Amino acid sequence: MNLDFFLNNPEWLWVATVFYDLLMAVILFYFFGKEGLYAAVILGIVLGNLQGGKVSDLNIMGYTFTVSMGAIMYSGIYFATDLINEKYGRKEANKAVILGAIANIVIMITLLISTYYLPSEIAKSSEKVHEAISTLAFYSPIFVIGSISAYLISQTFDVWIFHKLKVITRGKHLWLRNNVSTLLSQALDTFIYTFVWVLAGELTFIVALSIALTKYIFKIFIALIDTLFIYLVKDIRNA
Repeated sequence: MNLDFFLNNPEWLWVATVFYDLLMAVILFYFFGKEGLYAAVILGIVLGNLQGGKVSDLNIMGYTFTVSMGAIMYSGIYFATDLINEKYGRKEANKAVILGAIANIVIMITLLISTYYLPSEIAKSSEKVHEAISTLAFYSPIFVIGSISAYLISQTFDVWIFHKLKVITRGKHLWLRNNVSTLLSQALDTFIYTFVWVLAGELTFIVALSIALTKYIFKIFIALIDTLFIYLVKDIRNA
């Protein structure tokens, strides 16, 4: 398949990216078990935040939706933490959430430190790399704080509600706790982070609400795909 196909059909690029994101977590889980899922959570939040500003318009059936690649990469975190919760328990899932937050903070601090190393004139690309890193490092502090806060609140809630539903259903109906926990926590994350834009003065309340609803619709589709994957891999490893 020619890669130009995805340029002309961005909706299929979106679907392919969702499957790529979930397959990455599945592969890590298959080869490394619980530690692989920890890695998937860390990769998810780091890649999600780095791609958060990558916003594109997606046309489906005559309607235009504004989507972020970061939202797709970020959604895979819920798959990983739910699978950890299902197989290894609530304590391990919470550990994964904390590891993800720490990794994100460390990377942001490291990027900031990197900006104080001035680019050399020897390498032609140094100036461009320096500018790119500076753009990421000096991204508005309110967005960084908002992103980490939304992540911690939504993920902690996701782990709690998933475990609660598992107890209530006595370990049955995996599809129910996976979807309910993911959809509710995704709603929390989406609306918390979107309204950070309102606090920053970048968007009006109405525009922010519209964007939040659009993002959430896409996350619903991802959650449904997520459920298929969790059933496929839940019995791969028992250690």
